[in-house]
Amino acid sequence: MAEILSQRLPGPPPPTPMGATFGVDFRSSSHSRSSTSSTTSRSSTPFRGAPASDHHGSSPMNKPKAHSAQSSLSSVKERHVPPQQHLRSQYPANGAENHVEYILVASFDIDRGSVMEHQYPGPISGDENMLAELMLPDQAHMRNQDWTIFFLHKDTTAEDEAREERRDKRRRRRDREAGIVEDVSDGDTQAGADAGDPDADDGEDLGNTDEEEEDELEGPPLIYVLNLVNTKQDNTVKRGAIVKAMAICTRHSFLHIYKPLLLLALEEYFRVPVPETLAHLYHAVNSMDLSLMPRLSQLERHILQASDAKDMFVEKFEQMIKQRMAADRERNSVESSHTENSQIQQQRYMLPRDTHEFESRVYYNNIPVPIKIPTATSPETVGDFSLIKLIQTFSTPHTTAPQPFPLHPHLTTSGPFTHPIIVLVNALLTQKRIIFLGHNQPSGSVAEAVLAACALASGGGILKGFTRHAFPYTDLTKIDDLLKVPGFIAGVTNPAFAHKAEWWDVLCDLPTGRIKISTKIEPAAPSEGVAYFAALNPSGSKHSRGDSHSYSSNPSLTSSSSSSSNPAPTLSTSASFSNISGGSTPADPTGDAHFITYLLDTIASRLGEQALRLKVRAHILRFTRIAAAFEETVYGASALYVGADETDSDAFNYGVAGHGYVWPSEDVKMRELAAHAARVEGWRVTRSYFGCVADLARGFTKSVESSASPINTSGATTPKGAVVAPVGTAGGGGGGGSEIVGVRGLDLRYHIDRLRGLKLGNDQSAAVYTALYTAIETAGIPSPLSSLDDVAPPLTPAEQADLDARRERARYGIILHLLVVTPESQGGLFYLSLGLWHKRPEVRRMVRRVLERVRENEAGRHYWGALGRFAKVGFWRGEEREGG
Repeated sequence: MAEILSQRLPGPPPPTPMGATFGVDFRSSSHSRSSTSSTTSRSSTPFRGAPASDHHGSSPMNKPKAHSAQSSLSSVKERHVPPQQHLRSQYPANGAENHVEYILVASFDIDRGSVMEHQYPGPISGDENMLAELMLPDQAHMRNQDWTIFFLHKDTTAEDEAREERRDKRRRRRDREAGIVEDVSDGDTQAGADAGDPDADDGEDLGNTDEEEEDELEGPPLIYVLNLVNTKQDNTVKRGAIVKAMAICTRHSFLHIYKPLLLLALEEYFRVPVPETLAHLYHAVNSMDLSLMPRLSQLERHILQASDAKDMFVEKFEQMIKQRMAADRERNSVESSHTENSQIQQQRYMLPRDTHEFESRVYYNNIPVPIKIPTATSPETVGDFSLIKLIQTFSTPHTTAPQPFPLHPHLTTSGPFTHPIIVLVNALLTQKRIIFLGHNQPSGSVAEAVLAACALASGGGILKGFTRHAFPYTDLTKIDDLLKVPGFIAGVTNPAFAHKAEWWDVLCDLPTGRIKISTKIEPAAPSEGVAYFAALNPSGSKHSRGDSHSYSSNPSLTSSSSSSSNPAPTLSTSASFSNISGGSTPADPTGDAHFITYLLDTIASRLGEQALRLKVRAHILRFTRIAAAFEETVYGASALYVGADETDSDAFNYGVAGHGYVWPSEDVKMRELAAHAARVEGWRVTRSYFGCVADLARGFTKSVESSASPINTSGATTPKGAVVAPVGTAGGGGGGGSEIVGVRGLDLRYHIDRLRGLKLGNDQSAAVYTALYTAIETAGIPSPLSSLDDVAPPLTPAEQADLDARRERARYGIILHLLVVTPESQGGLFYLSLGLWHKRPEVRRMVRRVLERVRENEAGRHYWGALGRFAKVGFWRGEEREGG
């Protein structure tokens, strides 16, 4: 195994993770949890059969809680976790990429203007004068301190070559795993190179490359620049003040973590203005140890972001520590064998207090600076902006004194008094030119507004392409370059922009809290979808009465679910209607007013920034699913529904069909589609739409290739030539770009929405529960086996063990996806647990088995802990009947 601990520069103490200590044994040190509910869910639960006392007042959820690192490790052994050969680090200690790539310093000279003083470790490509001007924003000398952010596009020729080399290594590794012998002339040399590469075995650099491939599709990765400007009053200089700026250039989107270090470093540079000051900062931040931060999958990141549990996926941190301790023992044994009477200091580690953040330290000038890095990050999320601040800025003036907007089909989807935030979201979705103006405000305020707007439209990474065309801060000198970018999002402080309506389509004035639509905005082009619904006139159609029960989002569902004993599903409650239709009503067909009310209520209730972001994510996901249904209705098919033919035809024999968004009736569906027509048509010609389609197509291609491969990279591995329903990034249900779709041939979100929002008959609900059970229990089984009773060809013990391990990984992925589509904000596992009271005993047994699988999952145990007592009583009673 490669050496894990990176070499440190001499001088300051070596940086260690915040939770790491010396001389404290990991297995014996006490480790308390700050959340009672989190501690509760960590108690181990037997796989089958609960003790009788569990439902007579002394259940595990009511027992006193005591937790330690030792019990933490033992509980991991008792729980059922997916087998893993090696858990990779998100930022390996021996990785080639630095945390920070450049340190820049600029100053203002009364005679020469903005000047770049120093660049470390070398000059960054690009115009130095342009960089210096960005680092010293307008009116910077009027403030003692100012922060700003901007992005750079760097020449990555050398990195492209390295990426191509890693791609070749991955291909050779897959060939070796598949038993394919590569005939190359320099095979011995290449084999030796691969054998000497520690990452060739553990997959550190050759494994998960989804993020790398996404960057390739969008273009070279961005360099994020965090800049601090300080003004020092000095009567000995011409202007009576010295203005200097220092910037950190990094590939990490969480660049706000470097703010404390910039404050210290810039103060030091004022005292000692030499390049060595930059070098000291550069080496300090790049020696930060993040190697114990595990690399999470896309599903795991989403679950972690949506959860408040402070020990969510703590098992992965435990495994990282175990791997590090094993590497330490191996290294120490080698060192002790070569050194007599060696005194080797054993490093000890502790688990994080909150798995949402990884704590580390950076030693700068002998000062230990604590750093908290977000464990799960989303695309299009840069810095520490606040959606709450953005929404409040433009909501308050509209609430007190609403002003009408000039009508535009793409923007004013609710008429002239459309809420300003909806206008902003529509402008972002339809790729309008947007300016955030902050006259007499710090440049940092406009930069934060731009970053918040990008996250608002992205929905936490569902849609992409916003930050790549964003300019958190710019000025008049860059206007020519800015106008060349279609659909830019820019932050400025110069009021001259407000008087040039031809430069922008939407102007967001931060001081006044008003949004303006330009009088010179390009009108919406005629579209087939708008004409389709205008000709159809759904308000006068037979579906406009609001009492139709002809529920169907596709013909196959209606035909497959209709029978004399199974009446068509109907709407269950008004609350459920809000869940599945976004609060759409005849007076608010788009649901925009309901969405804004939902956001403002969340802010008023002080639920926090993360709760607000989850609601925004749900809104953007809903929009993409409605857009997919719109395309199917108007054009007959949708690029946002990859694999829809498989789900509609039940190609994998799950017993259910259908995909997409759930409406309570056909008239509600047509009403919403008509209301969204102009907005969807405006979105369909934007880069975020095409990026969403590309993400889905790439994910579906991977799942198809893995189905025909002896090694299924998505988790479900089967003998060569077998067809499986793997966990992938696409396949039925569509809509949502990077939104994981999960089980090929089964749209889990669609069927969960049916359970949540509609009154299904006994046979229909039984079919859904059976499909969920089948998907989990048959994960990784070749689809020619039509039932669990079929017998596969005999395998050797080694082959059987390998297949079992791969099946567990496939099941792990399916359960994670089930958790993603059953968020706690929408009832969690409650609607699934209703199957515990189903009329059919076999369905009740299947639901119990599904809940058992969820309870055994390292993330599912938190969802199980949040499940109500009523459902748990039904679960334990069912277990007793089955066991008795």
